Amino acid sequence: MRPDAPAIKEITVAGKGAGPYGVAAGPDGALWLTLAHAGRVARLTLDGALTEHALDASGCLPTVIAPGPDGAMWFTRSRDHRIGRVTTDGATESFPVPTPGGGPFGIAAGPDGAMWFTEMNADRLGRINGAGEITEFALPLAGALPSAITAGPDGALWCTLNQANAIGRLTLDGEFVSYPLPTDGAAPVGITSDGAALWFVEIAAGQVGRISVDGGIREFPLPDRTARPHAIVATATGECWFTEWGANRVGRVTDSGEITEYGLPSPSSEPHGIALGPDGALWVALETGAVARVEP
Repeated sequence: MRPDAPAIKEITVAGKGAGPYGVAAGPDGALWLTLAHAGRVARLTLDGALTEHALDASGCLPTVIAPGPDGAMWFTRSRDHRIGRVTTDGATESFPVPTPGGGPFGIAAGPDGAMWFTEMNADRLGRINGAGEITEFALPLAGALPSAITAGPDGALWCTLNQANAIGRLTLDGEFVSYPLPTDGAAPVGITSDGAALWFVEIAAGQVGRISVDGGIREFPLPDRTARPHAIVATATGECWFTEWGANRVGRVTDSGEITEYGLPSPSSEPHGIALGPDGALWVALETGAVARVEP
């Protein structure tokens, strides 16, 4: 902790059973959330007004959400193996992934005008265009559990390989390479780009990692190695914020290795998704039914 801790405000958005999970800033100046256990997505304005949008299957488990190049929000549905799309006025649709039981999880806009996603159960990455057409790329690994994904500064897609204990890189034409992590059993999950390099969190090792586009890796141990860091977002080149799911905190890391951590107001709030909002604050999805606004 440091004395100049940021102002943190929590806003209740749903019952504890709804499970706010993913959060992202939309093109409409609002925050968009997945309510994983309620089978809904929601729009949250900066003044706290919430609008929920029901999906076509209540048990679909919407997870990660991201803005698309078409002005809509795209999200994964991990339980019924579909990719969802919601417009800023609330119209929803979804598209099944070709591989049965694929388990899509991470999703991000690529540099090619399409959305890219991971399939945890199928060892695949997928690409979906604005018309809902999906192309899959099989990874040369078994049981890798590809998790989060992001576009890198080099024009490729980068993902965490949770059970392969590695970071993967896929070019737009399907060339794939993986980079093993120095720490055994680290189980990487969240990943982000700061415009120069990729940053990721290691949920099992209690560390944050940085990988350059040439594959060089540095790891930064957290003060509490049992904190279970889960999601991460870059706020500037060389600066990222992340959630500590197991420790009820958010943290900040710089490329010099400086780490600062801040406790959340409510105990055991299970912070998961984190995003930089249109107001310059960090917004965190709390799985127990709220969001936290962190003003750095």
